[in-house]
Amino acid sequence: MSAEQRFFDFLKERIGLDVASVGPAIIERAVRQRCNALHIQGSDEYWQRLLGSRDEQQALIEAVIVPETWFFRYPESFATLVKLATVRLAQINGMRALRLLSLPCSTGEEPYSIAMALLDGGLAPHQFKVDGLDVSPLSVERAKRAVYGKNSFRGQDTGFRERHFVADGDRYSLSERVREQVRLQVGNVLEPGLLASEPVFDFVFCRNLLIYFDQPTQRQVFEVLKRLTHEEGVLFIGPAEGSLLGRLGMRSIGIPQSFAFSRYSEPEPTPAPVLPLPLPLPIPPRSVVVPPRPRPFTARAAQPVAAPAEPASEAASLLASIATLANEGKSAEARAACERYLQQHEPVAQVFYWLGLLSDVAGNAMEAQGFYRKALYLAPQHPEALAHLAALLASQGDVAGAQRLQERAARSSRTADSELKR
Repeated sequence: MSAEQRFFDFLKERIGLDVASVGPAIIERAVRQRCNALHIQGSDEYWQRLLGSRDEQQALIEAVIVPETWFFRYPESFATLVKLATVRLAQINGMRALRLLSLPCSTGEEPYSIAMALLDGGLAPHQFKVDGLDVSPLSVERAKRAVYGKNSFRGQDTGFRERHFVADGDRYSLSERVREQVRLQVGNVLEPGLLASEPVFDFVFCRNLLIYFDQPTQRQVFEVLKRLTHEEGVLFIGPAEGSLLGRLGMRSIGIPQSFAFSRYSEPEPTPAPVLPLPLPLPIPPRSVVVPPRPRPFTARAAQPVAAPAEPASEAASLLASIATLANEGKSAEARAACERYLQQHEPVAQVFYWLGLLSDVAGNAMEAQGFYRKALYLAPQHPEALAHLAALLASQGDVAGAQRLQERAARSSRTADSELKR
């Protein structure tokens, strides 16, 4: 067993992490960070420390899991939730409070967004309760403190901040009214019997989690989510996870950009589209890395995840080098440059897109799919990742999943065009 593989296996066993979903460089960097923090010189010595300390095991998990979240991320999901919650309350005739779950809840932005959305939507505090679970005790503690910096407030509509937070310098403290609606605790979705003694939930938010697991673990987690969700409930997932749920017995409720799914008893054949897709993007050629007339690398293609500022010239130069190598068909060199980027800089969508494309051309469809989904996690409207993943799903027979991605890409293209005309 290689020195790196034992750490990959440890994370797979503890939290179900599939190394291909994030790339080995990120895990290797986390190990180096922990070695430096403990003043340990070699991986063998660190491995022994890891085996003997539950605190260090959790510290490594914390170093690998870098939460990337903010309030009201994917705002249409919360608008949809308010409409569905109102209907659900009428269905149960107000006989009990609605139950909602955020898993993983990270540092609290999602479960608190759920509570704020429902309160602003007219629900009374006694009509709903929200549970939040996360594998990271550190994240849960931060969530319980409920004090946030400006990075947690993104987008144009931040009116909720005036209604529900109190400013203290450059920090914002959440109101007690919202905090009282949310119960936070540590929990691992892979734990046997997770929340087994709890009643099922009317709405479950589990976004951008399945993309980190291999297929067997995805199925295992899905069974847990299905057990936790009421038969008439709704599961909200991440933008890149729709095709996964479609294959596992769930069906989109049909509200664009809500990423909301409900279960159905028997698998149904893929229905023919009622209307033709307006101006669909062409499926990109899959036999070569790039089109015959390579486009130069542009800022539009690179959509980085928000991160602390770092020297732009070095990172941009390496990204440009990756594009050049890939365009020239130098796959091994391009892949090595991608790994080097992930070792030296914060992950960005464009690097995972190139890794997906390189894997795709090499014929490794499952690996490519994982990289494309990671790119879409960091940049949900990344046009190339959407188009190539759609092509990949179509080639595997997942017509419905491919069509959903093409529709997203078309909407993204129309939005970009309208902004250019302003």
